[in-house]
Amino acid sequence: MRQFAIYGLAYLLAITSSALLATHSVAAEAGADKDGLRVRIGYLGYTPALGPLLSNVIPEPEDAGLRGAELAINDSNSTGRFLKQRYELQVVNAASPEQLLSAAQKLHAEGLRLFVVNAPAASLRQLSTSLPDSLLFNAGSSDDGLRRDNCPVNVLHSLPSRAMLADALVQFLAVRQWRRGLLIVGQQPEDQAYADALRRAAKRFGLKIVAEKPWSFDNDQRRSAQADMPLFTQTAEYDVVLVADERGDFGEYLPYNTWYPRPVAGTQGLTPTGWHKTVETYGAAQLQKRFEAYAKRWMNDRDFAAWIAVRSIASAVTRLKQADAMAIRELALSAGLPIDGFKGRKLSYRDWDGQLRQPIPLVQPKSLISTSPQEGFLHPFSELDSLGLDAPESRCRLAEVAP
Repeated sequence: MRQFAIYGLAYLLAITSSALLATHSVAAEAGADKDGLRVRIGYLGYTPALGPLLSNVIPEPEDAGLRGAELAINDSNSTGRFLKQRYELQVVNAASPEQLLSAAQKLHAEGLRLFVVNAPAASLRQLSTSLPDSLLFNAGSSDDGLRRDNCPVNVLHSLPSRAMLADALVQFLAVRQWRRGLLIVGQQPEDQAYADALRRAAKRFGLKIVAEKPWSFDNDQRRSAQADMPLFTQTAEYDVVLVADERGDFGEYLPYNTWYPRPVAGTQGLTPTGWHKTVETYGAAQLQKRFEAYAKRWMNDRDFAAWIAVRSIASAVTRLKQADAMAIRELALSAGLPIDGFKGRKLSYRDWDGQLRQPIPLVQPKSLISTSPQEGFLHPFSELDSLGLDAPESRCRLAEVAP
């Protein structure tokens, strides 16, 4: 018995010694001080003024995106304190692209290399060029060009692209066998881009666009929708009206006002989105409750994109035991960083364009209708890659290019 006790004591001493050596090694690698690893993340927000609207559209909250990033910092610190990790968010809400760039450069000079960006595509490209040794998470632009042509090598995308949203919607229409669509397109450049995504998805999944109409009215739709819409939507028979009106100038007045009694889908009506209040399964209800208690409102797609961006950083830091931006990028573009996003599947970043693979909810204002990818739409690697630009459709190969 005494011999076994001696061996047991020796074994415990060896385990304790190994643990102490491992802890010392991790701290040295991460450059951590006695308080542990400090991870600083910059939040860069800029939203252009929309200008006068032609409808009573409910505006997006002014703090959309920011509150999601803040909640993710709180969540990361809840678990991080056990791992001696401390997360901090430094916030910039700029009034112009120039102000945003200047503030970002100042944070960079102070040592920040990790950023969550809620800004248009042009600003994101500018930031990417100005901060080449930093890693930027795009939580504000759904622009397909960022994922298709000349992709910024130091940018990952947590917000779904327009192509992902359109594919998610048209897959559902194909399942329901709504094969004929009337496409109505607004006047803004963003509307044209959304319409391009719908045309691509229609061709991809066998939807025929029987007619396409540009919205050219500049009158107040609050007063004339009932008179304008039925006549405007009179054309060859269709199964569904597809609408591209990201700003909300007219699309809210299409449901129940079309010439044929048909559903409306796209930017209004049945809408594909990265996140919505009605998403509740796979633990999402807990995230929704935490967000509502913190922000005093519902979580939207910008909030979720910023939340999952910060959580991606935290997951990578936990695996790497360090917060080096390029090491996080390399891990994210590999198969070694599965992320829990409360969507029923492990999420990951595509190695060609940096887009986060994720299911897309299809919603109307107060209910979840379906989630894409739809059953039966297969892919050689992941059904999630049936949404958005697949590798052959993109010129980008981020995993093969060093920043």
